[in-house]
Amino acid sequence: MKVILTHEVAGLGLAGDVLDVKDGYGRNYLLPQKLAAVASQGAAKQAEQLKRARQAREIRDLDGARKASDQLRTLAILLRVRAGESGRLYGAVTASDVAQAVLAAGGPKLDKRRVHLSGLIKSTGRHEVSVSLHPEVTAQFSLEIAAEK
Repeated sequence: MKVILTHEVAGLGLAGDVLDVKDGYGRNYLLPQKLAAVASQGAAKQAEQLKRARQAREIRDLDGARKASDQLRTLAILLRVRAGESGRLYGAVTASDVAQAVLAAGGPKLDKRRVHLSGLIKSTGRHEVSVSLHPEVTAQFSLEIAAEK
């Protein structure tokens, strides 16, 4: 099934890409979630417009991504969570928690889908986190997890 992506889909492509996907994947996931449209001549013109708009945004966003990356490296990000006496957390720190902690520390607003944790964070201490700000820019920063008082 030929589809045109209307949004970015992780591991598949970016908005405006024309792809050939399996029928079930397109019919049961991409189309109902409005992540893609069935490819047709009219949709091909729309895909070209999406690609041009994306390219213009990427040029503008590259400078912003570099600035955000520099800002993240200089921030001291502290996240207070519930933890036991031994430093083990009640639950785990998620990408959404990290994005909120960065915003609370005065950093840029991050998309939780672009925050990459090295694994489940289930203990207090310092942890490394990476964020894909742009296809060419990935920022790495330290996150300090502390127990609530």
